[in-house]
Parts: sequence; structure tokens; C-alpha cells
Amino acid sequence: MLPSSYPSFQILLVDDEPAWLRSLALTLKSTAGLNNLVTCEDSREVMTLLEAGGIGLVLLDLTMPHLSGEELLKKIAEHHPEIATIVVSGLNQLETAVRCMKLGAFDYFIKTDEEDRIVGGVLRAVRMLEMQRDYREMSSRLVSGELRHPEAFADIVTADRGMLAIFSYLEAVAKSPQPLLITGESGAGKELLARAAHTLSGCRGKLVTVNVAGLDDSVFADTLFGHLRGAFTGAEAVRKGMVEEAADGTLFLDEIGDLSIASQVKLLRLLQEGEYFPLGSDQPKRIKARVIVATHQNLAAKETAGAFRRDLYFRLRTHQIQVPPLRERKGDLPLLLDHFLTEASQALEKKKPTPPKGLAQFLATYSFPGNVRELRAMVYDAVSVHRDRMLSMESFVKAVERAQGEVPPAAAPVPRQNPFAGFDELPTFAEAASFLVQEALERAGGNQTLAGRLLGISQPALNKRLKMMRNQQG
Repeated sequence: MLPSSYPSFQILLVDDEPAWLRSLALTLKSTAGLNNLVTCEDSREVMTLLEAGGIGLVLLDLTMPHLSGEELLKKIAEHHPEIATIVVSGLNQLETAVRCMKLGAFDYFIKTDEEDRIVGGVLRAVRMLEMQRDYREMSSRLVSGELRHPEAFADIVTADRGMLAIFSYLEAVAKSPQPLLITGESGAGKELLARAAHTLSGCRGKLVTVNVAGLDDSVFADTLFGHLRGAFTGAEAVRKGMVEEAADGTLFLDEIGDLSIASQVKLLRLLQEGEYFPLGSDQPKRIKARVIVATHQNLAAKETAGAFRRDLYFRLRTHQIQVPPLRERKGDLPLLLDHFLTEASQALEKKKPTPPKGLAQFLATYSFPGNVRELRAMVYDAVSVHRDRMLSMESFVKAVERAQGEVPPAAAPVPRQNPFAGFDELPTFAEAASFLVQEALERAGGNQTLAGRLLGISQPALNKRLKMMRNQQG
């Protein structure tokens, strides 16, 4: 993200030559998008400016009247060690450069160096300072564990400790300009977390979402970067790309694991250089959006297999969160059920039904391969056919049975484990039946109706079986 003032801290340019200050400021603004600049022609004013706060980086000349650059370098290192200093001097002397580096300078450049070298050094310092601030912010947030902006997560229904830890992490990294990678299974809520990160970032622009799955290289480039008129056959007008649409906001690229290698190269350049070329243009544009990417695929495995570029993978995972699937946070089922019942009844203009006792326990026995999205679909289907005050459990039972009966054609059947492997003697039918009954009751939390459904028998039949077991034990 490059907000209207970038970086978030000020860069102080110190030189007694006004023409050089204007030239350096213009170069940093036009080529690197660095516009949060302060200039100073009198070296005696530098420490007062630093005391006022807000400055993170100083570009310092050495040869100045009153206070020399070396004297200032010592003072800054002593009184403001958190501020980085780059020397940009007219002196091309190795001894001077070494002395400045020993005094704590982050880098040393000669005024006659190429602009790209100086700008590159300034950008390296900016990124280093941003990462230091990200680290301090993350440490502070994760230690406290308290959410400062819980309203940003209002659309995510959860009381799971793992999810709340993700919220704290998102709060810590939301203002970072570095990419954010969100991984997790389909339907787990990756886009909701991307929206929360955008809200927390405080950027003025909008959230622009692009699903890159199925986009070939040319369509990907045109979608993201746009084109000029006449760039290719059919390009009759200028078209802005999604990167430009997301200016001062967030660009969310979903299903990033499906990108071709050629498209990965383009995305890497966008992230690495901070610039892109619209199709048909030889003039680069700078990215002014924070980039968030998401995938349900295992990028580490794809990188190992050579299907995903290593340099891009490590660039994307600067900040990373793994969204847990619903089966790992089943304590959220009652909350989600109530939320979706309210949502569905309002959408379908019906009175909110009362869920049957044991419904959450029954759903807890199901693995939910479609995660929260699948649960939402189940609830909407049940409410759409609902007639009485009490919601019927049959709709959910049939949905689970259908899902469990569907075997993906590419998936190999999972071998069933033998619960009696390793025993010298097989149990009797009565002993095996007793084991199944106890296991079903345990999974159903003692609910006989639910346990009967798990066993494929009615509640009266299960009750009869339990009486027989008690008589046998007696």
C-alpha cells in the first residue's frame, strides 16, 4: 500500500544547497513515489526537527557550514538511534565513507552517482524501517492479545482462540506495505479476512478483488495492468487495470496458486520493483495499492515441485496467515448456526425458526469439506423449506448423507482402519455392538436421538439396545 503520504514516516533531506535539495526531492517523488519529505538547509535546525518526532530517515550532506555532516551523524546516532541516516556527499573519499559507516550511517552515496543507485539505497532503508516497525507492532499486539478494532471483524462469526489470534496478527500487520498471504481451504473465510485487513489498513481507496484462476498470461497482464489504445487488435480505447483501480487501496488476488509461471514473473516485478507497464506503453507506472493474495493450494509444495517461483513465494509470505478449516473449530458451530439462521430468515422473509436440540452436536460429527460456505448453504436450504416453528433436522441429515455419499472421481478411496487390529481374539458381536453404541453416545454428547442417527437406527431401537446392555452387565 502506498497511501497519499508515503512512507508513513517522514524523510528529512539536509543540504545547504537549495538546488540540490529540490532536485533530490523531485527525483525521490517521481521515480520512487516517496513524497513524505521534509527539507532543511541549515544543519543547526536538524536536531530540533528530530526532537519534534515523525522522522524515520535522514539523507545528510557532509560539507555544510555551522554543523558538519559527521557531527550531525554522531548526534543522531547518540540521541535518535532508531532513525536511519544515509550520507549523500560530494566527497568521493574511501576513508570518509568508512568513517561514516562506523559512526552508524546506513549507506553512503556520492552526489555524482546515478540516480537509480541513490533511489535504490533510499528504498532499501525505507523497507528496513518498515519491517522493524512491523516487528515491533506485531510483538506488542501479540503479547497483549487484545483487539483494538474488533469492529473490523464484525462479519466473521467466531469465538475460536486460533481465529482470535489471527485477528490480533492482522491488526498488527494491516498497515504494513508488504504483501499478505492468506492460505486455507475453500470456504474457510479467506476473503472476509482480506476485507478486514483492508478495513484495518485505513487506506482511502477501495478493495479491488481479482480471481486469477484460469487467466492466461495475456489476460492476466491486461486485467492487472490495463492497456493503451492500439496495444493489440481490438484495443480501441484506453483501459485502466485493476492495479490502478485499487490506487490508495488494496488489490486482492484470489487463487494465486493457479498463476502460470509467466504471470508469476509479472507479479514478482510488480512487488519487487513497485512498478508496472500497461500493455502498449513504455512508461512505467508505480503501484499505489497494498497487495493481498490468497490460495487454497499448498504453495510450499508447488514451489518444491517447480510449479511456483521460489523468489515470488518468499516475497508473498512476508506476512502470512493460515485460516483453520471449520472441522478444527467446531466450537463455532452453534454461533454460526444462529448467525446463518438469522441471515437466511431475513433474506427469505421468514420468521427465524428454532433449531432442533442436538443439531449442533449432529453437525459436529461431519467434517465439512466445504467449510463455513457449506454450512451456510445447508442452513439456507433448511430455512427455505421450513414450515413449522421448529426447524427440521431432516434437511441437514440428508445434506450430510449426500455429501458423504459423494466420492470425488480423482480421489482414491481412504482405506478403513480395523479397530480390532492387534487383538489376539476378535470380540463377539455383542461386544462389538456395545463398543459402537458407546462410541456413538460419546460423539453425540449423550443425545440418544443423535447417536441413533449415527448408528443408522431409531432412538427406540437404541434405547432397547442400552437396556439389554445394562441387563447383561447386571
